[in-house]
Amino acid sequence: MPAEDDEPLVRAGLSAVLGAQPDIEVVGEAADGAAVLPLVRRLRPDVVAMDVRMPLMDGIEATRLLLRTVPGPPKILVVTTFENDEYVYGALRAGADGFLLKRSRPAEIAHAVRLIAEGESLLFPAAVRAPAAEYGNRDARAAPERAELTQRESAVLRLMARGLSNAEIAAELVVGAETVKTHVSAVLAKLGARDRTQAVIAAYESGFVAPSVQAR
Repeated sequence: MPAEDDEPLVRAGLSAVLGAQPDIEVVGEAADGAAVLPLVRRLRPDVVAMDVRMPLMDGIEATRLLLRTVPGPPKILVVTTFENDEYVYGALRAGADGFLLKRSRPAEIAHAVRLIAEGESLLFPAAVRAPAAEYGNRDARAAPERAELTQRESAVLRLMARGLSNAEIAAELVVGAETVKTHVSAVLAKLGARDRTQAVIAAYESGFVAPSVQAR
């Protein structure tokens, strides 16, 4: 995975932490969003750790272009200083799979990369709730109510919006993990969402999940 950050110390720290993991290989670094696309096209990483505030091209535009122009794009993990930040929400809305705080501990950083690589989302519901209430456009996306979700699929989406993983949803609903995966896949297909993060954003922006819902 490449690390994209305009702060040399942060970038070096991320690379050192991730490179020390036996199952993670750091294949490149970039100091600006404009350098991300050619780097990704050349190196074909599974995950990109992307800062949202960079010179020349910010992480939001870099994420948007990467997902639009690179076939089979990598997962994108936004790395940020502030949890409640309209830049973070913009990156998630552009297609990022989740975000990580720069102050996270090394073990948390490695865990985040593994989760994203496995197809899980990584976000804090509070970071989606408030911006969705302020910036969300209920006509911008198909509301989950109109997507003909089953009762169980609706329950799964609400638990996803609380930030629960597949394993945690399975425990909450007392069903198997494979059953949850099937429901999540159905929710994504019916909403036309690229991934879990996009489904959660759609749930909040449409009003299907109230912004006041409490995280676990």
